[in-house]
Amino acid sequence: MYQEFILILAIIIATVSLLGSFLMIRRVKTQISEMSEALADVNAGNGNRRILSSAHELTAPLAYEMNNIILSYESRLSAYRRMEETNKQLMTSLSHDVRTPLTTLIGYLDATQKGIVSGKEREQYLEIARRKSHDLKEYIDILFDWFKLNSNEYVMSIQTVETTELTRNILIDWIPIFENQQIDYCIDIPDCPLWAQLDPDSYMRIINNLIQNALSHSHGSQIQISLSRQEAFVQIRLSDNGVGIEKEDLKHIFERLYKCDEGRSHKGSGLGLSIAGQLTQKMNGTIRAESTPGKGTSFILLFPFDQSKEASSKMQG
Repeated sequence: MYQEFILILAIIIATVSLLGSFLMIRRVKTQISEMSEALADVNAGNGNRRILSSAHELTAPLAYEMNNIILSYESRLSAYRRMEETNKQLMTSLSHDVRTPLTTLIGYLDATQKGIVSGKEREQYLEIARRKSHDLKEYIDILFDWFKLNSNEYVMSIQTVETTELTRNILIDWIPIFENQQIDYCIDIPDCPLWAQLDPDSYMRIINNLIQNALSHSHGSQIQISLSRQEAFVQIRLSDNGVGIEKEDLKHIFERLYKCDEGRSHKGSGLGLSIAGQLTQKMNGTIRAESTPGKGTSFILLFPFDQSKEASSKMQG
């Protein structure tokens, strides 16, 4: 009798086990079918689709991993769409910002070459053509920098740099421009060395972009540039007394192709500040802007101060 009970119990256990296995296999097959449908949906363009699974289920690790892959895919796709839209805007901008001044430049040069103008007027035409040539070169330089940055072809050589001398050398070339445009300038650079981890060429591009932005868009009559140490950082501050930037615009000025309201200026590609922001980030620095409409704008750059180099310099001294 006992043996029969054991046998019946074993049969019941085996039956339950087989039934459980059958139900589990059926559930797994259902989930695999759902995964296949979800992937087909994602492939058709629905990046918001997710695969549902409870933590205790056999397919849970696979479902979670697939969800991560879908999320990553959607993120890259969104970035691609944004880049595509930016490129469309850029091509539209190119039509105006390159073709129009180039056509004007050719017109001035043709007039002088064909003898349509002469004497003092000819000299004026040549001077206008020269200025427009420099404007075009500046725009093309910015354009190439932007393309290199966004195609990951921009190569940096980050090293310990003495920023006071480097900054002086950059600003020396701007002083004749300030004077020619009757811009009052105040430059405050300390005598003591300030060391920071930088790529010198990228640092120069950032400073040049910020100064050019102030000259082109602020409509101000004064520029102040200072370099100082702020605790663990080297700070570069560039301020103008121009028309300023509205609070809503201030949130977006480092975005690609963003242009502020017409009151500031319609001139420019909208790329200069974006490049400055990207280069600063690549050098582990920070950049921000402060502005009061009608009173002016300040750009503040911070780069980590190299204390080890300072200590080494003091020991050698």
